[in-house]
Amino acid sequence: MIPSQAHHRRSIRLAGYDYAQAGWYFVTICSHGKTCLFGEVVDRKMRLNGLGVIVKDSWADLVNHYHHITLDALVVMPNHLHGIIVLKPVLDVGVGAGFKPAPTSQGADGLHGLGEIIRGLKTFSARRINQTRFNSGEPVWQRNYYEHVIRGEPALNRIRQYIL
Repeated sequence: MIPSQAHHRRSIRLAGYDYAQAGWYFVTICSHGKTCLFGEVVDRKMRLNGLGVIVKDSWADLVNHYHHITLDALVVMPNHLHGIIVLKPVLDVGVGAGFKPAPTSQGADGLHGLGEIIRGLKTFSARRINQTRFNSGEPVWQRNYYEHVIRGEPALNRIRQYIL
């Protein structure tokens, strides 16, 4: 392949930002191929199907695996989800084990970063979805995700309203 024809991914991450540090993060995760897997919108209301319920339950279960997070607003749409994840300051974190992260996914305090938490959500939900579909190799999620660092209460309130 000629180098000029190669597909170049541009990172949307903030250069030099530590995504394992305490903070509020707005995330959007899309289904593989933006396929409508999780339900449908009827009369302007989202109606989750069984796969959508798995995604919602997997989201809620994250706090049982990553003890340094809390979860805020969430909406599961037909082909994506929007949610807010809060990484707590080190002083707020109790003792407890999470899943073993990749070596670069922990911050200086040893806690899992946002990328590891999203990876966990994708893995947990995809495994359960594929068990339901009787298909262990089918991709469920797109490769990456969108994240936005929430910087202040006005932004938090706007994002919560958008999610609702």
